[in-house]
Amino acid sequence: MTVDASALIAWYETHARDLPWRREDVTAWHILMSEIMLQQTPVARVAPTWEEWVERWPVPSAMAASSQADVLRAWGRLGYPRRAMRLHECAGVLATRHQDLVPDDVDTLLGLPGIGAYTARAVACFAYGQKVPVVDTNVRRVVARAVDGSAEPGNPSNTRDLAAVEALLPRTRARAATFSAALMELGATVCTARKPACERCPLPACAWTDAGRPEYTGERRKVQKFAGTDRQVRGKLMAVLRESESPVERARLDTVWLTDPGQRDRALDSLLVDGLVEQTDDGQFALAGEA
Repeated sequence: MTVDASALIAWYETHARDLPWRREDVTAWHILMSEIMLQQTPVARVAPTWEEWVERWPVPSAMAASSQADVLRAWGRLGYPRRAMRLHECAGVLATRHQDLVPDDVDTLLGLPGIGAYTARAVACFAYGQKVPVVDTNVRRVVARAVDGSAEPGNPSNTRDLAAVEALLPRTRARAATFSAALMELGATVCTARKPACERCPLPACAWTDAGRPEYTGERRKVQKFAGTDRQVRGKLMAVLRESESPVERARLDTVWLTDPGQRDRALDSLLVDGLVEQTDDGQFALAGEA
């Protein structure tokens, strides 16, 4: 089974959310920033920060002129601060090697710092209308249900997933780009993981629905927990440093996680290794670029 592109595009043109990075006046740089922010972070949390970043750093050179600490502090609680640090590095490359412009082809985008397979294709598609498959969790779910008749897509395979979506793209470039956005929107708002609203689905045929919506019996995708992990401790340490305008003493950091001092030390060491945190000559700690 395939996906009815005409029905999906018509639905999208009427029901697509008014997200700020979809508006006509946004640039490829703005879209790149949104894609980095949206990785594993809800839209509602991203939108206000993105608006602030577009105003503060409208072009890559503006961000490159700021310090890493400025970018990390502005990143706030969007999660995975390494993404912010890599975006700052990417901005520097765009400013110095690409005349402050974001490239329009996947291969060149993949050569930029912090840009992976998904982000490169998303920017090429959504910023420049390129006919390339764009695959995220939502897209994989829609394809699994509508095409394969499975309730869940199982564990991802970049090669398999890209090929499956590419086979569904309409022939013309403009329709392919809109179809990609529509496929993602359908998975985010209708064909959701826990409570799919099949009664609102615009697709005239769905293999999973036609089969009676059978339970998933395949391999379950591994879900990362957060509470009690090193990632949570790293976040607490970073929060202290973001909120401070000067280097912080070790004793102050020690208070953020008293449950397991060894885990706290490991988390702090990992932040130092990742280059997100630096230590001053007198043994205090600060965000990268402020030591």
